[in-house]
Amino acid sequence: MADRHAGGECAFEPELHRQQLEFATRPQTDMDELAEEIIRRRVEAAGHAADVGAAVVALATSPLPVSPTVGTGERYQWLEQHFGLTAQEQLTCGCHVHVSVESDEEGVAVLDRVRPWLSVLLALSANSPFWQGQDSGYNSYRSRVWGRWPSAGPVDVFGSAQRYHEQIQALLDTEVLRDEGMIYSDARLSHRYPTIEVRVADVCLDPLVTVLLATLIRGLVETAACEWRAGEPPAEFRTGLLRMAAWRASRSGLDDRLLHPLTMHPEPAETVARALLAQVRGALEESGDLKAAEDGLGSLLTAGNGACVQRDLMRRTGSLRATVTECVRRTRG
Repeated sequence: MADRHAGGECAFEPELHRQQLEFATRPQTDMDELAEEIIRRRVEAAGHAADVGAAVVALATSPLPVSPTVGTGERYQWLEQHFGLTAQEQLTCGCHVHVSVESDEEGVAVLDRVRPWLSVLLALSANSPFWQGQDSGYNSYRSRVWGRWPSAGPVDVFGSAQRYHEQIQALLDTEVLRDEGMIYSDARLSHRYPTIEVRVADVCLDPLVTVLLATLIRGLVETAACEWRAGEPPAEFRTGLLRMAAWRASRSGLDDRLLHPLTMHPEPAETVARALLAQVRGALEESGDLKAAEDGLGSLLTAGNGACVQRDLMRRTGSLRATVTECVRRTRG
């Protein structure tokens, strides 16, 4: 089995809105090196922003009222023309993790088996409680806004690489989507790299939570690939149930109950988060990442996700502007 890694080309890129900046890490197998690179890139991004009198903050939505400006690129202009307010209001920032797979067949087998666990990753990463100057009532309002795209969200079991590609082509044949890059499902085969791409998470305020997510996702991929090779079938939960799990995760984060991926019944968030760790324990032991993941998850459950941090700052300062200012400082790690 090939080494699993999170990665992409190392560069800053514009996004749909001019208020956004995207960067990708190099392919990594060592989580400490991944942490160092994420922190270094955030510092570099902050320097570039300072050059034009701005600041960088790792939040999945803007707590302050904002009128985002769509970028001038041909693709972004097409999106605005075809999707109207859905594109114009889409000032949201996610965290995408790529993990290598040996083939499309293995990749689709993994996608089929990680489906029930993706909502837990959303709850852990949730970092968007505020929207246009007010509390949304959600931990991850980004995921609700992102869900307006017609190709976003969870998907059914595919069963084979052939069926996956047939279904992707059927979506493209509708001519609603511009190209394969607009397959915005919670996880997909990358159309650029030999990886699966898990896209469900908010961008994380704490860079070490990003590393925790990458660690858990790599563990999920390893575990799912091993299950496939052993002939274990994927859980057959319908997409409707997965949508319920995603909504619950976006609403509650780590503050209340989540739907347990093995039963789709509500249980305390900590119980469900630790079930995710248990699911990937064998893979993390093999990679040497178990202790770091245990410590990282313990710290996250104690301190709360980014949404919890933002709301706590808002309670203490009484100011969304002061909340953002402190989040700017924390973004660098």
